[in-house]
Amino acid sequence: MPARGATTSTEQNRDYDAQLALARAAFRSFLEEHDRKERVVVLHDSDADGIAAAVVLTRALERDGFRNVKRVMPDRERNAWTENTRARVRAESLRALFVLDLGASHEPIIEDVPTCFIDHHRPEGVPPGALLISAYTWQPIPNTSLLVYDLCRDIVDVDDLDWVACLGTLSDLGERAPFEIVARAKKRYTAKWLKEATTLVNAARRASNYDTEAAARALLAAGSPRSLAESTSKDVAALRAARDEVKAAMNEAKKAAPVFSGRVALVRINTPCQIHQLIAQIWRTRLPKYIVLVANEGYLPGRISFSARSAAGTNVLDFLKSIEDEGDSDIHGHDEAAGGSLPLSRWNRLLAALGFPENVWARA
Repeated sequence: MPARGATTSTEQNRDYDAQLALARAAFRSFLEEHDRKERVVVLHDSDADGIAAAVVLTRALERDGFRNVKRVMPDRERNAWTENTRARVRAESLRALFVLDLGASHEPIIEDVPTCFIDHHRPEGVPPGALLISAYTWQPIPNTSLLVYDLCRDIVDVDDLDWVACLGTLSDLGERAPFEIVARAKKRYTAKWLKEATTLVNAARRASNYDTEAAARALLAAGSPRSLAESTSKDVAALRAARDEVKAAMNEAKKAAPVFSGRVALVRINTPCQIHQLIAQIWRTRLPKYIVLVANEGYLPGRISFSARSAAGTNVLDFLKSIEDEGDSDIHGHDEAAGGSLPLSRWNRLLAALGFPENVWARA
């Protein structure tokens, strides 16, 4: 059974159903430690998977009798451990904290607050006394919203939220995700509306104004992917505008050409939109023999936001951490998809270590 300071996965037991059973037991135990009147905060990522996970968990907690649940999203850095994020969480006077799709570290987010991390990224540690439910070593690895959905199904009826979990799954894993929920949701809601709703929810965190609460409110208000996509609300109108801005930024960024150093292909873009992950995925298919590194100089002032992708068999997360060792907690992700943001000076040192000439380094 998962314990405080330990993941739900062990080398001895990798069976998916067995891992899920252990995770459900740990999740149930964590819930039973808290009075339903207590203030509970759900801190979650701002992409479709993170927002979907938060919507499922929030609704499930409410149905289980929790009366005081508050969602919080980090700012554009998407980092749970920044002082700004911690201050916003601390201001809620919480008694329990759930952290969804934002990774896990040895460092507590809020000291002396019982915390449950639910995630599918590579964990970097667990704070003392915290619970980490990690699917990182499961086979196959579920995304966070699907993991949350399967945990909550053991507690309350969340069948009507299957499409929400599916949005997160499609966003993170694509239409070929090896999970039954995708086929079931397509049959129930159609692929057209699932895709449209996923695109709209994701657009908020990619657009320059980063109005991710509009995406969360739209998802909470909708009863199906079609009702979200066809909504005339101000929130969905904002999501449509965000989608148009992201599309224009993508069309421009696609014109950037890579430069090469050894195994690495570097693509430089400059946009306030968070599209470096999408551009990296495009070049990953074009350059399957390379580690693709897409650097966005316009997303965060004074920093380079980057996304790395690799073909199967190359662990891009280990590769980056082996080179950028000044503070590898700034690099997160999966074996074949990682990223983060670095100050200009550290980014330039990373490029130098990779063998790129100075004429491709970032300039202040």
